[in-house]
Amino acid sequence: MNVTPRRIQMHENDNVAIVVNDGGLPAGTVFPDGLTLVEGVPQGHKVALAAIPQGEPIIRYNVIIGRAAQDILQGAWVSEQLVEMPAARELSDLPISNRLQAPAAPLEGYTFQGYRNEDGSVGTRNILAITTTVQCVSGVVEFAVERIKNELLPRYPNVDDVVGLEHTYGCGVAIDAPNAMVPIRTLHNISKNPNFGGQAMVVSLGCEKLQPTRLFPKGSFPILKEGEPPVVCLQDQQHVGFMSMIDSIMKTAESQLEILNKRQRVTCPASDLVVGVQCGGSDAFSGVTANPAVGFATDLLVRAGASVMFSEVTEVRDGIDQLTSRAATPEVAEAMIREMAWYDEYLKRGGVDRSANTTPGNKKGGLSNIVEKAMGSIVKSGSSPISGVLAPGEKLKQKGLIYAATPASDFICGTLQLAAGMNLHIFTTGRGTPYGLAECPVIKVATRDDLARRWHDLMDVNAGRIASGEATIEDIGWELFHLMLEVASGRKTWAEHWKLQNALVLFNPAPVT
Repeated sequence: MNVTPRRIQMHENDNVAIVVNDGGLPAGTVFPDGLTLVEGVPQGHKVALAAIPQGEPIIRYNVIIGRAAQDILQGAWVSEQLVEMPAARELSDLPISNRLQAPAAPLEGYTFQGYRNEDGSVGTRNILAITTTVQCVSGVVEFAVERIKNELLPRYPNVDDVVGLEHTYGCGVAIDAPNAMVPIRTLHNISKNPNFGGQAMVVSLGCEKLQPTRLFPKGSFPILKEGEPPVVCLQDQQHVGFMSMIDSIMKTAESQLEILNKRQRVTCPASDLVVGVQCGGSDAFSGVTANPAVGFATDLLVRAGASVMFSEVTEVRDGIDQLTSRAATPEVAEAMIREMAWYDEYLKRGGVDRSANTTPGNKKGGLSNIVEKAMGSIVKSGSSPISGVLAPGEKLKQKGLIYAATPASDFICGTLQLAAGMNLHIFTTGRGTPYGLAECPVIKVATRDDLARRWHDLMDVNAGRIASGEATIEDIGWELFHLMLEVASGRKTWAEHWKLQNALVLFNPAPVT
C-alpha cells in the first residue's frame, strides 16, 4: 500500500521539518510538493527543506536551534551530529511584559466533585499520608502501610489510599546549610497537599537531624487540635520489638482514617484545580502534538480561574525571552530571571550546563539538543500571562499560570509540584514512560499514534491524532480539559488502575556530610 509521505513544518520561516510517517521514510521518497529525500530519515527527525551551508542557522519553531556543522543538502537528514548548539541566551536585556495578550473571556460553569478542605483547598483524592523524617524508617513504614491497606483500609470506604511519604533525606546532611531549606520545606509542604485532607501523621526514628519539631513547628497544622501532627517515634522506650512499632503506627493511622472517612465529595468549581504539567521521554512530536494540546488546555484552565504550574528550568532556559515577555509584571519577570540564574550557577558548580539535559531517547526521537527540546517544552504553558513564580519547594498561594522552578527530572519535578499543592498532574511523553504518583492522579498524554497503540493501557490521551490529521490541537485540548474534570471527580487514570507509583525524590542542593 502506498502511503503519502508527510512532514510537519512548525513555522513558515523554518528551514527544516520533521517526518511524520511511522518508521520514517527511505531515500528517494518524493513529497507531494516535489521535495525529494536524498537519504533515509527516521520518524520525527528533521529533513532540510533547502540547502543549508556550513555555519548557517538551522531554524525550527522560528528559532535558531543550531548551526550547520557542514554543508547540508536539500532533502538531507539533519541529524544531531550536523547541528552545532548555540550558546545560552544571556539573562540581561530581556523583553519584559511586552507580549501580554488581552484577557480571554472567563470560562464559567465547569465543575468537578472534590473534597473541600477546611483551609479552602480541594482534594481530588482522599488519601492518608504518613510522613517520614528520615530514610531510616522507610522499611518500617512500608511494612506498616501494607498492613494498614490490608487490615484497616477496607473498613473506611471513603478513603482512597494510604501512602508513605518516603525519601532519602533527614540525616547525614548539612541540615543548617542555606540550601537545606529546599528539601525541608518540600517535605513540609507535600505533607499538607490538598489530597491529604489537612490530616497528617509522622513516623520518626528519634536521633535524626530532621526532627519532627523542625519539620513541623508548632502551629503548622492549624486545623489539628495540637497544631502539629501526631508523631510515632521508633526509638521511644515504649517500643519493645518490631511489632510494637507497627502497632503504634497502625493505631495512629486508624484515628486519622476515621477523620478522613467522614469526608464526602462535593461540587467544586474548576477554579479549585491545581494542575501541574510536565513532559518526560520527550521526542520531536512533543512540541507538535501533546504539548500544544496541553498548552491549549492550560489556557482553558486559566480562563476557568484555576491554577496551572509549568516547570523544568533547563527545558525553558533557552526560551527565557518568551517567558519574560509574557510576565504579568516586571516583578514576575525578574523572579523568573533570578531562578534561571540560580540554576545556571547550580549546574556550573557541577561542571555542566543545560546541554546535559537531553537523553539518548530524546535524540533517538528526533531532538538534536536542549534548544530544540526547550522550544517544544515551553508550549505546555499556553499563551496566558505568567502571574507568579515559585522557588523549589514553595507552596502555591495564587491563581493563574505559575512558573514553578524545578529540575527537569520527572521525579523531582513531580515531587516539587506536589509540594506546591498540585491536586492533578498532566504528563506528556513521546518515547513512553510508566510514570505515576501515589499522591496525585496522573493523566498521561502520548505524542504519537504508534505509542498510543502499543501502550494502549498506559496512555490516557492520544495526541498523535494531531500529527495524523485526525484531530486538531483544539480538539485534543478540550478533550483533555473534560478528562481532567472527570479524573478530578474520581475517574481512575491508567497509572492509578495499575498502581504505578514512582518514589518521591527530594531536591537537595545542599551538601551531604
